[in-house]
Amino acid sequence: MNYAQLLLPDFSLILLGYVLCRFTPLGRAVWQPVETLVYFLLFPVLLFQSIVKSPIQVGEASGLIVAGVLVGLAGIALAYLMPRLPGLRGRIDPRDHAASAQVAFRFNSFIALALADRLAGPQGLLLIAVLIGVCVPLFNVAAVWPMARGAQTGFLRELVRNPLIVATATGLVANLLGFRIPGWIEPTVSRISASSLALGLMAAGAGMQFGTLARGKLLAVSVLMVRHLVLPLLAWCLARLLGLDAVQTTVLLAFSALPTASTCYVLAARMGYNGPYVAGLVTLSTVLGMASLPFALGVLRRL
Repeated sequence: MNYAQLLLPDFSLILLGYVLCRFTPLGRAVWQPVETLVYFLLFPVLLFQSIVKSPIQVGEASGLIVAGVLVGLAGIALAYLMPRLPGLRGRIDPRDHAASAQVAFRFNSFIALALADRLAGPQGLLLIAVLIGVCVPLFNVAAVWPMARGAQTGFLRELVRNPLIVATATGLVANLLGFRIPGWIEPTVSRISASSLALGLMAAGAGMQFGTLARGKLLAVSVLMVRHLVLPLLAWCLARLLGLDAVQTTVLLAFSALPTASTCYVLAARMGYNGPYVAGLVTLSTVLGMASLPFALGVLRRL
């Protein structure tokens, strides 16, 4: 499988947003309202639809769920602990860390769905849907916590007001209750979801400022190393330890090596943090996914 070709559309949209914002009349005055629209409407619709689209059969994928949650919790723990780790203590900007910690454990759901379909067909789609439904609410809560804590706005208040968390939580409840999007409105919902991905990635590109990324190189390297090296290695160990079958192992390895979520930038920007820095991390993560996915699926899976 050509993983570079799979990731090229995402990277191209980020690059297009950067070019439009820097070299055309479509500057920041245009893209700031776009970020607001994506954050409060388009991305919540995307997340809700992704979660309710496939029935979640928890019993048949319990081992995979445990492994996926453990991989995510490890990423969360490592991201949170970075300012206290030897070599990083005192050398990381606290606000940049609060905004970028999410990059270490969140994942791009659309790339996950596309990969699962190509790797394992309908069974792979069902398994990745289970991981999305269970992990997205957990990861979104973990993404909000350090920023809400740093801004001293109240963690619970930020949770109940955060449209991404509200959408994923209601989507998970709706899925477990058997709710499905009615056929008459599904085309409209699908078009909104598709527009959210394109506009979100372009907004991330429009917000990039590589100068800020250069000033936080140590933090960037640490966060991206967790996302693209540590988590795939941990996933491989858990797959062997829990005795996952071949399809579940493939899905778990793909899940662990995905580029980070494009919504990382939108969340950081809307909560008043260094959005351009996080946008640069999202771009680098997309590029690194072209290496981490072949490493996980081509090297680790064969061991």
